[in-house]
Amino acid sequence: DMTDRRAVTDLLADHRLSAVVHTAGVLDDATVESLTPDRIDAVLAAKADAAWHLHELTTGHDLAAFVLFSSLAGVLGNAGQANYAAANAFLDALAEHRHARGLPATSLAWGLWAGSGGMAGTLSAAELERMQRGGVAPMGAEEALALFDAALAPGRPHHVAAAFDGAALRSRAEAGLLPGLLTGLAPAGPTPPSPASSPSPSPASAPGTGPEEVHALVLANVADVLGYDAPEEVDPDEEFLDLGFDSLMVVDLRNRLNGATGLHLPATLAFDFPTVAALAGHMAEELAARG
Repeated sequence: DMTDRRAVTDLLADHRLSAVVHTAGVLDDATVESLTPDRIDAVLAAKADAAWHLHELTTGHDLAAFVLFSSLAGVLGNAGQANYAAANAFLDALAEHRHARGLPATSLAWGLWAGSGGMAGTLSAAELERMQRGGVAPMGAEEALALFDAALAPGRPHHVAAAFDGAALRSRAEAGLLPGLLTGLAPAGPTPPSPASSPSPSPASAPGTGPEEVHALVLANVADVLGYDAPEEVDPDEEFLDLGFDSLMVVDLRNRLNGATGLHLPATLAFDFPTVAALAGHMAEELAARG
């Protein structure tokens, strides 16, 4: 158990290491409001505690490499993975810390590996689809291992090793949903405005504020979040939970609609307004009152 400092101490007392490759990880996804200390600790322990034990307890070993398997979540963030993002950001910072001290260090912020093994093997089909809609493409093992070899070359201690889908990135950019770090990979899409400096769209600049236009906007975004080919596939009178929405999908829908209209819809919208029709009706009233 690499999270148990005594166990790591005992292990290293009997072994002299020439390299460390730390690949451990635990997922416990939830919206940030649902995270508890226990859910944070479990994820941090496998990543941060284990890596720190290895960092401190191998100081007397002549290491040729100290490799940390981090995640793209620590660089870009990811819906429902605040705990996992923090744990991986720690690994990236530890690599920088070691590098500054002249110690071997490489942190690889991995994207999505193809296949059923590894961390991706614990993800549901809906979660994998959500990642790919966000622009992250799966990498084959051969491609990923080639990136691993390249990252071990002397130089910078932190690398992102991920594949991206250009078309999906452009789609996210056009919707104003692309993280700023990725805008250079989607030059055809507009750079998303900074939330702190950008005014909310006015009713005149929003995609349309009449009841029918708002209904179409909600329907289109619901279909997109669900991965449907066309809005017509969505029953506007069926409740979101029956359509297959989970908490992360609700947050995704809320963010999309807020970005498109300048409203401030709550994260509980699927419970407050449980159907497309109900939500569209509420949004049309809010937009009319604002105008």
